[in-house]
Amino acid sequence: MKVSIITVVFNGAEHIRDCIESILNQTYNDIEYIVVDGGSTDGTIELVRSYGTKIARFISEPDKGLYDAMNKGIQMATGEVIGLLNADDFYRHNQVIEHMVTTFERTGSDAVYGDMIYVDRTDIQKLKRYWRSGWYHENAFLWGWMPGHLSFFAKRWLYEQHGLFRLDMKSAADYELLLRFIHKNKAKLAYMDEVTIVMRAGGISNSSLKNRLRANREDRIAWELNGLTPYFFTLWLKPLRKLRQYITKPPALPGTTIK
Repeated sequence: MKVSIITVVFNGAEHIRDCIESILNQTYNDIEYIVVDGGSTDGTIELVRSYGTKIARFISEPDKGLYDAMNKGIQMATGEVIGLLNADDFYRHNQVIEHMVTTFERTGSDAVYGDMIYVDRTDIQKLKRYWRSGWYHENAFLWGWMPGHLSFFAKRWLYEQHGLFRLDMKSAADYELLLRFIHKNKAKLAYMDEVTIVMRAGGISNSSLKNRLRANREDRIAWELNGLTPYFFTLWLKPLRKLRQYITKPPALPGTTIK
């Protein structure tokens, strides 16, 4: 099973090496690695090119933002499965892709997802948040559930049949896509009960109260765009579910310490 992993970046020289190395060090061999750069000027382009043919495809050109760059990468991908990993982030261990492929083969699912942790941007040993996606059940989106987007690996045909990220959405484009794939079109899911992604803290939707309120409005629009109706409490449960992510800790990997 060929797996395409896409990294989008703009001026990410400070952290992208961790991202790249976490992909190149995976034990699974059949990986097509694609990097989409938005025209960086901080040395990112030179750093990416230094990996030569280890990166299957690399483009650097202006784009319309994060989700436009992701769409470019998805359209370039030739793997049966597509995963996304941003330049600030990295896989928690070197068997993530191997475990994911095994889960696909064992379950015959359309998509596989796992858990994520957020860490301090400068000290990755400092845990900020643990996103335990948990097991999916039908209509879970109505109760504020969603999987961690970067932990989500999807068969390429899902994008081909149900579409890419909507560029008219901002911070909720990932939520809208997952809502469309899973809740509306009933993609068959399988859960990897392990932390797969380490994310450096920060993000568009959670960086301020103003942005959080904007994200809530966009979440509502996501339901409307798909001809769906949430419960009256659905869109308030979504951020409330995140509160426990700040007080629980994930299991540590052997030989690692998470403060």
